[in-house]
Amino acid sequence: MLFRNFTVPGERRLSAVEVNLKGLFQKFLSDEQGATAIEYGLIAAGISLAIIAVVNGLGTAVSTNFNSISSSLK
Repeated sequence: MLFRNFTVPGERRLSAVEVNLKGLFQKFLSDEQGATAIEYGLIAAGISLAIIAVVNGLGTAVSTNFNSISSSLK
């Protein structure tokens, strides 16, 4: 424990629980693993939007073709 014997004049000594919590909080702030997950999520969302746009455009074109074929068969 780095801060086990740390005292500031005029203040109380940090307890072991406070030292552990401070260490956990510092470890949490320095952890970048969540940022990577968010980046992958944003990439997946971008790819999904591109797929939706392409399928929507193709769906309209296919629908128009089927309508013209249907009317020509009548």
